[in-house]
Amino acid sequence: MNLIKVFKRTNKNDNDALNQYNRYSEKEQIILAEFERRQKIKNIYIPTDDGRVRSKLRELGKPVTLFGEGPADRRDRLRQILSNFDGNISFLNKEAETEEEIEEEFYTEGTKELLVCRRKIAEYSLNRARIRIARQKLESRIPLMKIVNHRKTINKRLKTYVSMGSQIGADRPVGIARFSPNSQYIASGSWSGTCKLYSVPDLEEKYKFRGHIDKIGGITWNPGATIGGVSEEAVNIVTGGSEGDICLWNLKSETPISTLKGHENRVCRVEFHPSGNYIGSASFDGTWRLWDLTTTMELLRQEGHSREVYAISFQNDGALVSSGGLDAVGRVWDLRTGRTIMNLDGHIKPIQSLDFSPNGYQIASGSADDTIKIWDIRKIKPVSTIPAHKSLVSDVRFFKTAHEEVLVQGKELIPSTSGIYLVSSGYDGKINIWSSDDWILIKSLAGHSEKAMSVDVSKAFSNPSLDNRWIISTGWDRTIKLWGSEDS
Repeated sequence: MNLIKVFKRTNKNDNDALNQYNRYSEKEQIILAEFERRQKIKNIYIPTDDGRVRSKLRELGKPVTLFGEGPADRRDRLRQILSNFDGNISFLNKEAETEEEIEEEFYTEGTKELLVCRRKIAEYSLNRARIRIARQKLESRIPLMKIVNHRKTINKRLKTYVSMGSQIGADRPVGIARFSPNSQYIASGSWSGTCKLYSVPDLEEKYKFRGHIDKIGGITWNPGATIGGVSEEAVNIVTGGSEGDICLWNLKSETPISTLKGHENRVCRVEFHPSGNYIGSASFDGTWRLWDLTTTMELLRQEGHSREVYAISFQNDGALVSSGGLDAVGRVWDLRTGRTIMNLDGHIKPIQSLDFSPNGYQIASGSADDTIKIWDIRKIKPVSTIPAHKSLVSDVRFFKTAHEEVLVQGKELIPSTSGIYLVSSGYDGKINIWSSDDWILIKSLAGHSEKAMSVDVSKAFSNPSLDNRWIISTGWDRTIKLWGSEDS
């Protein structure tokens, strides 16, 4: 009898162990199947052209587009569908092989207006470059210790920067803000689609512009605005919206005086060419474009990125423009010839922001990989990588003076402060100030309760004794914050 009980108990234990083993086997099979599915996703070729993506979805009997879906979302959906597809997907692999075989550089014929534009930019940039190089030669005569002491004085002042004011900018996140050329105003753009002007330093709202039906991603001031270069009735501000429109504003009307249409998707950033005659725009349609301010004509539609283009920046001379995309690659283009002269290939995640240094040969790029890279056009490679933030780097801006020449007091030369430091904003909520000679952190400003979306630096006199600089930042917390030295 006891033997029977022992046998039954042993049999029961064996069954429990077997059931437990089967449960583990089922879990392992699920994990293994998910792993195989992910490996399959990586090996699936997906066309980059949105038209071909739509065609493949139609072939598979799936909806060509869903409400609110963009090209990138559509590609991800096709990839997901194919990962669960049991049929033959060899037609996609054959197409990939064919595309690799025929992939080559191509050129498109430009218009006469673009040719005239390139000639004007060449003439403008050569003169600017001549002045810049002469200034740099003059500055090279300044003793090294004098330059070092000058930088120490500037850095000492930067270390005293604190919050000088804060303002609720909108009922949704404030995506971007930029100082006017005279630094007496700030233009901000929010996700509610409104553009506002605030006075500095009291952050009092002066104007409110309505023209976008979706969030504003880019703002730029005409280089001649507020300093007598253009009248208040002319185009002073340009904004780009998520509906794909670029609005041109003067300082007399609450509605745009003109709207540039052409982009097929969200406009992320807009920038004025240093001459004030042209506008550059970066868009989620995979292109950046060049517009004539006078005629409001699209002069150039430039492809070159495999994914959405997010950032754009002009060199101060006006000869070059850099673009950065969600493909984690940046490109430097020569506006005089239309050719790519350098690839900014080094980030492992999307490039969110770009800015040219006043020295003309360095570019700062901020990325979702939490770093800032400094690129040297002369060496055609990055010269420094800054672990800038604990999260995505949303904006980078070099400090640029209103007077770029080296000041002369009697027989004594005073070093220029233009480009002496770089500021950055990040999704960790911080605004960081970096020395531009060794890229060491000078000061970290904390004040935003959530993501910091953008940052900008006011222009100022080259003479530190006459300096009156500010830093502005915007955030996901819907605020606009002004930072300055304690003696401002």
